[in-house]
Amino acid sequence: MVDELRRRLLLAGLAAPFAAPLASHGQGLSSRPVRIILGQTAATTPDVLARIIAPRMQEKWKQPFVVENRGGAGGAIGVDAIVKSAPDGYVFGIAGLGALAVDVILNDKLPYDPFRDIAPISGLIQSPFILAAPLSFSGNSIADVIALAKAKPGSLSIGHGGNGTAMHLSAQLFNHMAGLELPLVPYRGTGPVTQDVLAGHIPLGITDPPSALAQIEGKRIKALAISTRARFFALPDVPTFAESGLAGYESMGWFGFVAPAGTPPAMIARLNGAIVAALHEPAVFERIHLLGAEPMPGTPEEFGRFIRSEYEKWGKVIAESGAKGR
Repeated sequence: MVDELRRRLLLAGLAAPFAAPLASHGQGLSSRPVRIILGQTAATTPDVLARIIAPRMQEKWKQPFVVENRGGAGGAIGVDAIVKSAPDGYVFGIAGLGALAVDVILNDKLPYDPFRDIAPISGLIQSPFILAAPLSFSGNSIADVIALAKAKPGSLSIGHGGNGTAMHLSAQLFNHMAGLELPLVPYRGTGPVTQDVLAGHIPLGITDPPSALAQIEGKRIKALAISTRARFFALPDVPTFAESGLAGYESMGWFGFVAPAGTPPAMIARLNGAIVAALHEPAVFERIHLLGAEPMPGTPEEFGRFIRSEYEKWGKVIAESGAKGR
């Protein structure tokens, strides 16, 4: 029942922008479209949520909102497109931990500086990561993984969502805290990781609830641990990494809204108000929960401080673990 409800809501979220024309001009500041640029591909969690929120903003502003997918490079392509846009309030977008706080450290060739080139608007969601395994995997816990890795060196590897992403750092943090050196295999997002875990092509994968909940609930893959500090509402029977012997392990993926630096404060405030209002709608809240995530609305100042704190946190992890980027 939960799977079917989630499927219907996802489809509703994806279909919403196309169910009625987006060109409603009326009382808006202009008939010019407002562009929402994403560093993720279609049908990913940020894409689904953007297509849920955009019609609400369009209805309120009486002008068209257009979602543009600029996926690739762990979200960096999308952020680069945002920061190179005119700061006139007609372009903003969604970016996450990897592109705003992790890849900044791992990739010295990034074409932007998130602390100089973006204007934070609001947080969007946060979601944990899951260490998953095929049903054929002989272990059922973190302790089993560590024991098997030490008994049979070279037998295990961990798939993750791409170098420089939060999933990459989560896998690296596991290696570091468990005293292992398991090879880390980059994929193009958590969806392909989950599919290869399901098919048994890789023994372990760092994935996320939007990609893996249905497979876990359907008992088609195993969830060995979850990266939250306390147990996660959507998977209450899955132990945390910390409960499993890695005290202090915590890793949360997140996304938020940003605009090009120099966007007028009045426009940032206007965008923030519309986004926060949408995230507080019960229907939107329910859809976010069904995706296995938590909404994280806030002020531009709060989101800016949060980005800085995540940069500092993962900078320490990278320094201590020796993680490498691209």
